[in-house]
This record gives sequence, structure tokens and C-alpha cells, in this order.
Amino acid sequence: MAEIYPWQATLWQQLAGRPQHAHAYLLHGPAGIGKRALAERLMASLLCRSPVDLEACGQCKACHLLAAGTHPDNFVLEPEAQDKAIKVDQVRALVSFVVQTAQLGGRKVVLIEPAEAMNLNAANALLKSLEEPAGNTLLLLVSHQPSRLLATVRSRCVQQACPLPSEPASLAWLAQALPESDAPAREELLVLAAGSPLAAVRLQAQGVREQRALVVAGVKKLLKHQAAPSQLAEDWKNIPLLLLFDWFCGWSQLLLRYQLSGDEQGLGLRDMHQVLQYLADKTPQSKMLTVQDWLLAQRQKVLANANLNRVLLLEALLVRWASLPGPG
Repeated sequence: MAEIYPWQATLWQQLAGRPQHAHAYLLHGPAGIGKRALAERLMASLLCRSPVDLEACGQCKACHLLAAGTHPDNFVLEPEAQDKAIKVDQVRALVSFVVQTAQLGGRKVVLIEPAEAMNLNAANALLKSLEEPAGNTLLLLVSHQPSRLLATVRSRCVQQACPLPSEPASLAWLAQALPESDAPAREELLVLAAGSPLAAVRLQAQGVREQRALVVAGVKKLLKHQAAPSQLAEDWKNIPLLLLFDWFCGWSQLLLRYQLSGDEQGLGLRDMHQVLQYLADKTPQSKMLTVQDWLLAQRQKVLANANLNRVLLLEALLVRWASLPGPG
């Protein structure tokens, strides 16, 4: 059964304890805070024939079928491959499921995650089922970026924000999840994961701190003219493109904030303090704003899974970053 994390306890009681459920919920919040686990727990409770204190019993036929992945009244819709779109044909299969009668005589439950992965045609194909789901059907949409969903999809759901856990709560959980890491490493991981503890665990597994050290060292060499953009693009070939753009977008924001405030405490992780201070002193603000606009636009393309030439895009990024110190 999916885990309910400590920071979800109150929200779980509110959701699972509702005397009457809406036909569609949109659970939204940052990635890496346990929204999928919350949705799966609710799905299990809704399908269970004998729930105990809001929880699925784990013993009835429905619970056994769900655990085996063969429950006939459960439908999970997700991309066929990681970072791919949910296609209209997948949604049409879901619509066919929704109009059927529940085989076990209870309710049908649909889980869609991440909902923003639906392309335009897929999202439009879902609208009627969202507005008037047939029979006793409940849809659970999970979204990391609800702003990317059609307004017509959002408006047909009861929207439920899933809050980011506090820093102390996240660090306490990480201390148990990553006992081999020391406290400073866990604090750094949480910053790199933008405060999302589950994302911090995933980043640790992919070696994010080592990747970050490689990128920071490369940026320093770039600014000292000791490494060319093409060389760094090759050196960083195993680092996720979105992670690189997250870092450069974040650095541009910190740099601009420092230019306005002069506050050294607002420069993020210490590994880039000197670099950002140097660039802030040497870069006209108008030039920095232009580069930031470009970075944000390219990050959106990466998020949208556009057909990008990775090497050329990274070289373009690094050429712009290398040109920051100097006239606008």
C-alpha cells in the first residue's frame, strides 16, 4: 500500500474523510512531495469493500486485485515512456473504461499522472468524462505543474493543493531515508531538490552532488577561458538537460537579486557565491535580463519535450554565459 508521509496526515484526513466525494480531484503541488502516493492511497480506500478508519483493509477481494494490478474497476493513465506525452488514443481507452459498468458492483477509480503530460487533443478528449463521468466513477488527476493544464480541465475538478513540507520535517524524513548521508549533505540535497524530500532522494540516487560539482567546476573554467563551450557540452552529456537549465535559470535569478540587494545571504549554495558575485559586478543588468529571458524560454522547450539538439543548445547556453562579463 502506498505510504502516507508525515506531512500529509492532515490532508489525508480531509480527503479520505469526506462524507461525499467529488467526481474529480486535481491534486497539485511541487514534484517530489508524495502526491502520487496520496492518490494511490485514496484510490485503494475508495475501491476497498471494507475500509477501516478510512484505510483500505488490504484483505478483501478488491484490495487483493488492486495489489496485483488486476482490479477491473481501476484505470491508471500515464505516459507510455518517461518524459513523453499522454496521447489521445490513451485517453480514448480511458473514456471507454469510464462508460462501462463497474464489474465489482462498486465505484470505478481513474488515476492520471502527471495530468499535464496530456497533449492538447488528449486533454480535450477527457473533458466530457471529467464533466459527466458515467456511473459511479471518480477521477484523480495528479499534477506537478497545474498551470500547464487546460483551464477547462482545471475547472472541472475540485482542486486540492498538496503543500510542501517544512524544512525541519523534510530533513527529519531524509535522515531516515538517507542514513548514510551526513546532515550537511542532506541539507544540500534538499536545496537542490527545491525543498521536495522525495525528489532529494531521487537526486541522491542519480549522483546529483557529483554532477553539480562537475558543472560548477566547468562554469569556473569557462569564465577563466580554460574550457570551451563544446568541451563542456560533451563533459555534461550524462546530466539531465532540465537539471542544467534549472541551475542556470536559478543562478541568473540569484545574480539579479544580488545586483539589486547586495545581500550575500541570498546567493544560494556556497559553491557558486564567488562566481555570482563576480558576474554581478561585471554584467550590465539589462544584459543579464536578456540572457535570463533566453534561459527561461529554452527551459520551457525542454519541459515541453521539444525536439531539441542537446549539444547545440548547451553550446548556445554556454556561449551566452561566457559573454556575461562585459558590455551589454
